[in-house]
Amino acid sequence: MKTIGGRNGWAATNAHASAALRLGIAGVLLLALPGGSEADFDDFCSQTARTQLEACRREVRDGRYTEKAICINIPDTAERNACLVESRIVRGEGLRLCREQFDARDEVCELLGEDRYAPDFSPGNFDDDFTNLTNPNPYFPLRIGNRWEYAGGNETVTVEVLNQTKLIEGVTCIVVNDLVKVAGKTKEDTDDWYGQRKDGTVDYCGESVTDFETFAGDNPEAAELVSIEGSWKTGRDGAKPGIRLPGAPNVGNVHRQEFFPGDAEDLAEVLSTTYGFGANPQLDAFVPQALAQLLCANDCVVTREFTPIEPGADARKYYARGIGQFLEVKPDTGEVVQLTDCNFDPKCAALPAP
Repeated sequence: MKTIGGRNGWAATNAHASAALRLGIAGVLLLALPGGSEADFDDFCSQTARTQLEACRREVRDGRYTEKAICINIPDTAERNACLVESRIVRGEGLRLCREQFDARDEVCELLGEDRYAPDFSPGNFDDDFTNLTNPNPYFPLRIGNRWEYAGGNETVTVEVLNQTKLIEGVTCIVVNDLVKVAGKTKEDTDDWYGQRKDGTVDYCGESVTDFETFAGDNPEAAELVSIEGSWKTGRDGAKPGIRLPGAPNVGNVHRQEFFPGDAEDLAEVLSTTYGFGANPQLDAFVPQALAQLLCANDCVVTREFTPIEPGADARKYYARGIGQFLEVKPDTGEVVQLTDCNFDPKCAALPAP
């Protein structure tokens, strides 16, 4: 389940540049480094961050010309001038965000080191039969038919493991549907693709995202597709897989969950593998006590999820053995999304109401 709140950033008001353009800029910048060859340097993570900073700045600047073209065609002088002023404000905000994202990526390099990101995605490391997994992850159960329902604020989320697979770079990935509704209306409908490694690790192989919006006055009222931003697939346009949840998580470990520069850069840090309510006040913050005590016997996993695309927008996720994710907390706002129902464990019937 993706963090509720979606993918923000300056691109919420300006379209992303094409993947081909981003990759082209990266190649040009690397060749332009002192000495004429990126092989002379081994700070590959920092090179990537600097290249993305330049790509972001160019994207913001190019976007302003499109906005100016829109403003030019507004007949009313006052509205036209207001549009031009707003475009300059948006440009300034976009450039500031580019710098904040760079600083966040720089911190990621300090956590992960400077090596190239090149995970081993060999098909032989993965199961291809999800009805008979070698070593299923108890904290991320991918049994076909498993369903989870979550609620937080006026949003509900339904996650279901479908009887569908997708072959990605030779790896058989299971399809997991993630449906988000706001006040009963569809907001996001996503298919996530997960690979199950034989060592128990669950890989995140990509996602197909469709965002919807409903508009007052439509008859009949129907959800309208407004974006597919955030979609990515391992092997397409340079995207690479990440670890959704390790088979043997270790406290302090930080790993990429996905890697498609500019669009999908989520990471996770393992905060605890022995969580139980009452032992750690910081991890207890905003956690419904009855829910944690039902599902955790000092054996729950807690992670911090973050992305340099949205600096500072951290979330904590809680996983119970045999259940999977049962809670998401945003510490900065106190927002909580908790499991309210599931269909594969006796504890599902005893889940407390939000």
